Amino acid sequence: MSEKVIPDPLNIIICGVGGQGNIVASELLASALVEKGFRATVGETYGASQRGGSVMSHVRISKTLEYGVLIPQHKAHLIVGFEPMETLRIARDYANKETTTIFDPRPNYPLGVLIGEAAYPSLQEVEDELCDRCGFVWKIPATDLALSTGNFRAANIALMGALTALPQVPVEAADYDRVMAQRFPEKVLAQNQEVFVLGYEAMRELLEMNR
Repeated sequence: MSEKVIPDPLNIIICGVGGQGNIVASELLASALVEKGFRATVGETYGASQRGGSVMSHVRISKTLEYGVLIPQHKAHLIVGFEPMETLRIARDYANKETTTIFDPRPNYPLGVLIGEAAYPSLQEVEDELCDRCGFVWKIPATDLALSTGNFRAANIALMGALTALPQVPVEAADYDRVMAQRFPEKVLAQNQEVFVLGYEAMRELLEMNR
């Protein structure tokens, strides 16, 4: 495989709500990058994460420098969203016409929506606005992929697989195998590796279909 060409720094935002594994995903990504010889800075912002509050990780990648942890507004190269409305909320502040966004289309409805005090936009409305704000938008059914292996909590791993398939990202699937082996106990490692491959293959198929 030819060497991937990436911006320096490469700015990635991973976003979702509490309980979706946002922090684990950013830590795995950073670990894989460091093992490849990159410098990776990670910063998180999160609200009431145990109650489904917003969670956002900034990951900045460079071959030579350690950049500040916060990505400037509208300077994200890649956005990975674990929840549709959270993805759109982040895109409004950080995306530009060159940004690539991948997201899980399954909503995680906040309490206000569940009790009828607030409205949640349709998935089509979310996707349309994302397409207006970003250069490329890809839907990856990460929760469904994770459910197919019997572990719905591994949707974050499916999205990391999808992210790795993008040509801008300077890590390969084998790099994740190593860091996941260090992170997860043996009884769940094989399942997480399976979910990762499903996300990776789903993204590769979308890229191939749109060549």
